[in-house]
Amino acid sequence: MRKYSILAAAIICLHAPLVRAEEVVRVACVGDSITYGAGVANRGKNNYPKVLGGLLGAGYESRNFGVSGATLLKKGDHPYWRTGAFKAATEFKPHIVIIKLGTNDSKPQNWKHKAQYAVDLAALVDHFQALPSRPKIWLCKPVPVYKDRWGITEKVVKGEVIPLLEGVAKKKKLPVIDLYKALSGSREHFPDGVHPNVKGAEILARAVYKAIRGGGKGKVKRTAARLPAKAGSQGLSAEAESL
Repeated sequence: MRKYSILAAAIICLHAPLVRAEEVVRVACVGDSITYGAGVANRGKNNYPKVLGGLLGAGYESRNFGVSGATLLKKGDHPYWRTGAFKAATEFKPHIVIIKLGTNDSKPQNWKHKAQYAVDLAALVDHFQALPSRPKIWLCKPVPVYKDRWGITEKVVKGEVIPLLEGVAKKKKLPVIDLYKALSGSREHFPDGVHPNVKGAEILARAVYKAIRGGGKGKVKRTAARLPAKAGSQGLSAEAESL
């Protein structure tokens, strides 16, 4: 009898990691320095993906794949496509992908390629949708620009980037998280006019949390998979002076 009990215990132990893996919903936060947390005090603790993970609680793992200066545009001056974070986000095998890119694209040297913005955004969506984990994807409208600087302008972000993003979301039938609205009227939470502070990052995280827990369209599928080592800040820029 004792022999069978030991055998049963061994079988349970062997299957335990698989069960735990199935219970984890992996959330990949893809973006620029606003996602990374540039300008946020105690960034490691207060960046929005970290706060989001705390809000989601047990059963979710939210990772930060933000890169300072990153553009959605493949022909931009710092394409997200060529970053280590892009590779890491792919290898993370996410069940949920939150895409927040477009602020840096508004810079003149990048926006001269604006005809490719919708094409490149659709291609990024296709890339993540093709993963075996079949993630659910949300597109985020950029936050307001309270002070034009570094070539980033409110006029382009609000008047051109956002309408193009909405067009892709409609065509792809994807839910949109309106971070522009969520952080409108919050100038006090943008010390440099572009990057949100701790409170701004919290507001952003809560908007994303509300979207995820609200469900949007479709269901999040969980799959069992061996998780890669945490990306942390490896390969990500900590520059606060550039998105």
